[in-house]
Amino acid sequence: MYESGLSGGWAPVEHRFFGLDRRTLRPAVFALVVGLVLIYGWQALDAAIPWHNRVRAGDVLDLGGGATAVPPVGWELQKGFLTGQPGASATDLHVVLASGGARITMTGSSFSGSAGAFLDQVRRSESDDRPPAVNGPRQTIVTGAGLAGVVESSSGPGGDAVVAAFKMAVGPARAVEAAPALLVRVRTAPGQLPQYQEAVAALLRSITVGASR
Repeated sequence: MYESGLSGGWAPVEHRFFGLDRRTLRPAVFALVVGLVLIYGWQALDAAIPWHNRVRAGDVLDLGGGATAVPPVGWELQKGFLTGQPGASATDLHVVLASGGARITMTGSSFSGSAGAFLDQVRRSESDDRPPAVNGPRQTIVTGAGLAGVVESSSGPGGDAVVAAFKMAVGPARAVEAAPALLVRVRTAPGQLPQYQEAVAALLRSITVGASR
């Protein structure tokens, strides 16, 4: 009696890709991705994906409303806009930069109040979801353009982190409190933050507001 060539685990040529069975390749890749995330975290997944939007010298991020920042050269811009590209919004901003085991996200939103109050609100909203960590003291940060914000760092089994909050305006307190808010998050694998500190500090110092603010 004739038996299908698919029996016995053999796959015909049309079902193969570089010698691998196409029908099992996709589940295997999915299992590998899940395994990377579960074992090493999202940083390992970022490092394994061949992103093709590498930051070059002279690139400037558009943070909306005329605000800008200079991203680290050599990092991958996974989401966001450079100056000269349409689409950036100060109150609906999402920038993602990655390099090896580090990931930087920059999010913009509407918030009435100071940078410290904004960071307090962020911390309260995520208090139940944050893994155990040792938190450093909150500090004031001032960018090269005179924009003031607050910054905190933390370290724990889940990784190292820095979070900075800004109100995107300088001048009278009323104008600052009414301005859009910017949250910058930096996450690395445990113990890896020191090797990225210089790049992160340069990015934070480079943040500037638009001439209209």
